[in-house]
Order: sequence, then structure tokens, then C-alpha cells
Amino acid sequence: MNGVSTAGVEDLLREQAPQVLGALVRRYGHFDAAEDAVQDALLAAAVQWPDAGVPDNPRAWLITVASRRLTDQLRSESARRRREESAAALTPSADQFTAPPADEAPADSDDTLTLLFMCCHPSLSAPSQVALTLRAVGGLTTTQIARAFMVPEATMGQRISRAKQSIKTAGARFDLPPEEDRADRLRTVLHVLYLIFNEGYTATSGADLQHVELAAEAIRLTRQVHRLLPDDGEVTGLLALMLLTDARRPARTRPDGSLVPLAEQDRGLWSAKAVDEGVALVTAALQTGDVGPYQVQAAIAAVHDEAPTADDTDWPQILALYEVLERIAPNPMVTLNHAVAVAMVHGPRAGLDLLATLADDTRLAEHHRLEAVRAHLLEMAGDTSAARDAYRLAAQRTTSLPEQRYLEGKAARLTSAE
Repeated sequence: MNGVSTAGVEDLLREQAPQVLGALVRRYGHFDAAEDAVQDALLAAAVQWPDAGVPDNPRAWLITVASRRLTDQLRSESARRRREESAAALTPSADQFTAPPADEAPADSDDTLTLLFMCCHPSLSAPSQVALTLRAVGGLTTTQIARAFMVPEATMGQRISRAKQSIKTAGARFDLPPEEDRADRLRTVLHVLYLIFNEGYTATSGADLQHVELAAEAIRLTRQVHRLLPDDGEVTGLLALMLLTDARRPARTRPDGSLVPLAEQDRGLWSAKAVDEGVALVTAALQTGDVGPYQVQAAIAAVHDEAPTADDTDWPQILALYEVLERIAPNPMVTLNHAVAVAMVHGPRAGLDLLATLADDTRLAEHHRLEAVRAHLLEMAGDTSAARDAYRLAAQRTTSLPEQRYLEGKAARLTSAE
């Protein structure tokens, strides 16, 4: 066995999770039971490997443990034992560290994409797709996922259980979708990865602005999809968008956790390596032919990241890109950001006029970002009183404490300036 740190074990287990699950589902079927068995095996490894060392063939170790757990489940439907109590009993003996059975996929096969398609099955809601993807493909525990989304562990456990039952009821097979359905299903997969990243980069609720591990997991999974589909422009565009956005993470908060807006960030803290990789990816993606929304969003992020200072931002180029994005993927959030670009090029009143077109859009009616952008544009226009009221309303609507404090601080500064 080989020695490795706890962090190294966690990285290895996340890498192995889809391969082990794929091997079990290919051999036994029963996605729901196989996924539970894999989670047991991952927990056993997480407990034992940091002290005992990593087996020479970690994938075979995990398959052996998970297979034993699965066959036990299939023989009897008795109540599932607590994972912590079963971890020690699941440890295989030294002579069981063998290669996977011959009828399983080869060791160099990668079932990540097949599992992503299964976890993003159209029978599931978006929250269920996210949760199941993080658990089955990402190898995260229910506790970790629940903590990231600020919900009780029992609630997240029920969501995952219902998702697995829905897949079983739908009769989903462990195969890639038919060619005619693959493009639509891939869009769903990318959307789920995008949702995971967004929740990691800007948490929708709680005391922390961001969940770094969640954003990192989204990037890791998107890298795997990009490795499998290197010529897909939207896969490349999404990876570029994540990298270009995440590059700013070190500058987004102060030591006390408070939010730092883009225009005020110390760009010297940005990850130059991530920016360079993201720019190279989006440049390559835009040369593939058909331009999709992730590529355009990545191009916008690249323009921001390549500006030495906020004042050097090429807003006319950003505006032109938002006009393209509005044409190919119109939605209220795009219009919201488009309004900011219009304001930066044509003045705040022009931006407010565009923002007014969202007044009757029920999708944004109670969203704090609508009032936050309105407040920002009103402040630019010199309407201090209206801007203050809009900042306060935005603060009331957000469930993120760092965003709430930032918006309340903006309102307070405008009050003191009067």
C-alpha cells in the first residue's frame, strides 16, 4: 500500500467514484442500490486509507468493497446499516485487492459522461439533478451536499433518494442517450454543472459568500467532460467561463468575509494562470463554428479579466457581446447584465430604460439582483434617494448575509451623503 495525505485520498476518491459506480452498474444494474454501495465503499476508504495507506489498485479495492455491499443488499432488503458502523467490516483482505472482473469495463474506460447523462435524466427536477450529480459523479456525501446548499441532511437525503427512485421508475439504462437526444441531454448536463459552479461561486444563502469546494468540484467535473468531448465548443466555453470567473475568487472578499465588488477588486490577487487558461480555451472555442451562450459568456468574462483596471474595461465590446447573447439565449438575467453594459456605454438612463422592460417579468419579480442593479444605475444617474431605497429593498430580498451587508452598507453611505 502507498501512503497519502487525507486531502490526497479525497481527491483520489472523487476521481474514482464514477469509475467504480460505472463498473457496478454495468455488471449488476440497480443504479440506486449500486450508488449506495459505492458511497459505503468511499466512506470505508476515507476512514482507512489515510492510516493504512492506499492499495496498489484503489479502483479494484473500491469495486470489491462496493460489490460485497451491493450483493448483500440484493440478497436481503433489510434496513441499511449506518455507514460508520459498517466501514470497518467492509475492509477486504489483502488477497482481495484484485483487478475488476473481466466482464467489467477496462481500467482505462471512463463512465463519467454516461453517469452525468443518467444523473441529469429529464425525469428529474434541476435541484435533484444537481444533488445526484454531486453524489454519484462527484463522490460527495449527503452531509457535504446538504452543508453546501444550507439544507438539513435529512432533506437532502430524501431528495437524493427520490431522484434515484425516479431514475429507476423511468427505466433509465446505463448507456449514452441515442444520437438524436444527445445534444439536448448534453445541454442539460452543462446547465447542471453551471448551477453547481454558480452556487459555489456565490452562495444563494448563508453566512459565506462562496463555497470554494463546490465551485472547485464543478470545474473538476467540467474538465472531465472537456477531456471526453474536447471538440465541443460549448463544453470548452463553459470550462473557460468557470476558470475566468473563479480566477477572481481571491479578491472577492476581505479578511472579514465582506463582499468586494468587481470594480473595487485588487486585480493583482486574481489567478493569472486561470485567466490565461480561460482565455486560451474561449479563443479556441470561438473558432469551432457555431457560437453558443457559454462561449459568449466566457468571452465577456475574458474582456473583464484582461482589463488592467476597472477603468480600462472595454465596455463597448462587452455591450456587443451581450447583444449577441440576447439574440441566441434571451433570458431576464442576460437582460439584467445587458442593462449594466448599456449604462456603461450610453449612460445610466439608457440602462434604466432597458431594465424597465423586466418590470412585469415574474421570473425576476422578487429577485434581489433586479433591485440591486436598479440601485446601482440610479446611483450612477445621481438619484440618491431612489438608489438608497432600491439598495434597501435588494438587501431585504437576498438570503446571502455578505450580499445583504454589502447592500445595506451602500444604502447607509447614500443616507450619510445626503
